[in-house]
Amino acid sequence: MTPAPSTGHARWVRVSHWIVTLSVAALAFTGVEILMVHPRLYWGEVGNDLTTPLIELPISRNYEHGGWSTPTPFFAGASSQVTASRTYDIFNQNSWGRSLHFLAGWFLVASGALYLLIGAVAGHFRRHLVPRPGQWSRAEFWREVRNHLRLQIPAATGGPDYGLLQRTAYAAMVFVTLPLMVLTGITMSPAITAAAPWLLAVLGGYQSARTIHFVAFAASMSFLVVHVLMVVKSGFRRQMRAMTIGKTT
Repeated sequence: MTPAPSTGHARWVRVSHWIVTLSVAALAFTGVEILMVHPRLYWGEVGNDLTTPLIELPISRNYEHGGWSTPTPFFAGASSQVTASRTYDIFNQNSWGRSLHFLAGWFLVASGALYLLIGAVAGHFRRHLVPRPGQWSRAEFWREVRNHLRLQIPAATGGPDYGLLQRTAYAAMVFVTLPLMVLTGITMSPAITAAAPWLLAVLGGYQSARTIHFVAFAASMSFLVVHVLMVVKSGFRRQMRAMTIGKTT
């Protein structure tokens, strides 16, 4: 199949794409590093090793959380808080991981905000990203889903002339998943929530924000895997030329 002609990606799209790519790569690596220290997710304001998790992830050697001394109540009474000491060494790379995670997060915020601003002003979203009412068709959407599941991917054009399924996926990532990941990320910062405590009220507490942050991260990684697969299947060389030097041939 011969690719259709395309005007290619604008320079600001290419630059922001690669800044976001590097930022997300750093965030993914450090995020997993942080999560390995305590791979348990909770709902609400607080959560710790002695409370029941909402989700427990088997991603570190300590994920089973065995080897505790006998819990000791702080005060008399059945509802008293308790404490216990670990009888094993815990994996902990939190310090450098959190510092790099926070730094990479600000690169994502800055480049993402610039992308949203220019995209709105230049009409990029209206023309290339958000499905317009006349383009939306349930039959067409599910036809593209079936073709993608069968790996029947159209040849790359090297430009932003996306199909309906691509537009829907990109719009969901740009306007929902990444903003949610940023919002929940800053909600976990005590310095920010001290100035904007309403964030905790909206998201249901620190631990709820952490759990939502993880779900958004998992969604973004799933998108990334599919995105790379589609790039390879549709014409890797042409796609990479278009997103690096802006040439489609």
